[in-house]
Amino acid sequence: MSFKRLDPEDFVISADSITATLWSGGTVALTNFYTSSVQEAGSSGDFYLNIYQTASTDTSAAVQFAVTYGNALGSGSSYYNNVVPYVSPTKTNYGQYQNLVLGDENTDFVFGNITSSEFWAISVDRTRYKETLFPGSLTLYLSGSGGSLSLTDNSQIVPTVTYTDAGRVFQIVSGAAGNVFTGVNSNGYSAASGSYGWLLPDIGTILLNPKAISASIQVDANRSNNSDGLNYRRLYNAINLGGNFQINSQETISSDYIFIRARNAEFNYSENPSFISGSTGEVIYNNFINNPQTFPTTIGLYNDNNELLAVAKLSRPLLKDFTKEALVRVKLDF
Repeated sequence: MSFKRLDPEDFVISADSITATLWSGGTVALTNFYTSSVQEAGSSGDFYLNIYQTASTDTSAAVQFAVTYGNALGSGSSYYNNVVPYVSPTKTNYGQYQNLVLGDENTDFVFGNITSSEFWAISVDRTRYKETLFPGSLTLYLSGSGGSLSLTDNSQIVPTVTYTDAGRVFQIVSGAAGNVFTGVNSNGYSAASGSYGWLLPDIGTILLNPKAISASIQVDANRSNNSDGLNYRRLYNAINLGGNFQINSQETISSDYIFIRARNAEFNYSENPSFISGSTGEVIYNNFINNPQTFPTTIGLYNDNNELLAVAKLSRPLLKDFTKEALVRVKLDF
């Protein structure tokens, strides 16, 4: 076994962005949407509704995303306690997203140029994507009594990226697959209600602006006090009637490339004890004196404490002698 210390220039770090389909089964577009009556009737049903790609009773059923509604005033759901008005699941939802996204309970959501005290939220199940959602891949069709609406994000046209406590944020606009439709407004916003919401790719969340959606296709939230407005059902029905939800997953793979160089005068002799005479210390075979050859098959990477950290196997033995030099590139993904 022969050792050689690597130099700093032998190491190169590279990062590649990999995209993949997001929904179960590698489906590009989710076109069928199912709910679970058990989940909706349970305690979690007061807060959100899980959406499946097939009937929840099927063995292949898996949660694809969840929908919910948040309201700063607690409207749209029943109070926890009638003695304490305006404290309800919708208020809890609003506060949770407010802390998660904005990091400040006194800051409101601003969709485009319109401040809003409410939203619908689509939260993609964490097992559906590797690292983040892929900006520019969103196409979400919604349908209501006022027609149909296709939504995407404006990541392809904004000159700079805006950040919140939850990472990057892009405005939701009319369009498909990153292409903005400017028929209603020059930037794809609703004419008088601002953008259609936010895409938060780093936490797998889409926030939708109920006022903008209502103005476009007449699907609005129920803002009654101390009354179960089933607002997540209103969004689910719009998604189900729209029948098409596309968005991809994105992952950054970092690779450490290590270049192992064997120069012509290196690694030409075997260190196998059977090649050396035990009594005299001489090389037993004459051809290893005049024309030595070795056939490396494995490269081990060690730290300064001589501990083996990684092993790279060559696809075939590599002939090495004084007339040949070798350069082997080892790739470590993490």
